[in-house]
Amino acid sequence: MIDPIEELKQHTSDVVPLPTAIPGNTPIYQNATGTGNRTLWVVFVIMLISSLAFYIMAFRVPVQKRLFHILTAFITTFATLSYYAMAVGDGVGHNKITVKHTQKHFPDTYDVIYREVYWARYVDWSLTTPLLLLDLCFLAGLNGASILVAVVADIIMILTGLFAAFETRESPKWGWYAMACIAYLVLVYQLAINGQRVAKQKDNKTATFFAAIGGFTLVLWTLYPIIWGVADGSRNIIVDHEIIAYAVLDILAKPVFGFWLLFTHDNMASTTSIDGFWANGFGKEGTLRIGDDDEGA
Repeated sequence: MIDPIEELKQHTSDVVPLPTAIPGNTPIYQNATGTGNRTLWVVFVIMLISSLAFYIMAFRVPVQKRLFHILTAFITTFATLSYYAMAVGDGVGHNKITVKHTQKHFPDTYDVIYREVYWARYVDWSLTTPLLLLDLCFLAGLNGASILVAVVADIIMILTGLFAAFETRESPKWGWYAMACIAYLVLVYQLAINGQRVAKQKDNKTATFFAAIGGFTLVLWTLYPIIWGVADGSRNIIVDHEIIAYAVLDILAKPVFGFWLLFTHDNMASTTSIDGFWANGFGKEGTLRIGDDDEGA
């Protein structure tokens, strides 16, 4: 005679236990905390003070020699506005990502993640990086065609990065990222190859300075997509660490770059001087004339 109790034990031993918790019931929010917010405020103050310093430096030289001062001051001014927007919560949105968990014996489950994306940062970059490129291109003496290619490649890089940041699907996200990297390589070619070649045709001090500050800039800019890849891309670091990493790079790439550029350029024997409309408005000299003034600042 079969014992029903023993029979039941034998059958139940082959049954896979049900999970005690089912993922995907509660959305996951990846937001900045007080640490990230304080970092945004600190960088806002640094950018504001730097902007004021650059404007003061601009007014201490003749208008014909203010090109680099004005461009550099605009860079930190836009960054000031961007960091203020992020600090007060006006320049941020959320990207919804759905992560699929495949189960062998049960239906697939899903995690819904809402990660903060600071779109104000991309607005900042779309305005400040072209201005920064103009600083470098004018310093090297690149022609207008090369400058246009560099600026357009830069804008494409920023826009595709923005599209990638808000993309909810993994494959298209990395497709946008790849396009941004290709655009960045075009930019690198214009600065590192064309820019260096043209700068070498100037005096040795200008060529050496361009190589130093241009290399410094490209190293920093190469770190940005790396941070993006581990932050918005793969979500391997928290939002606070993302904010701190970008903050350090922005300080180096904008205020530090700006003070280095202006102090060094002002002390060089050959400084850029612009007449025509820039200095005189509409009149007899109604066109821009950019050239090197060997008399100094």
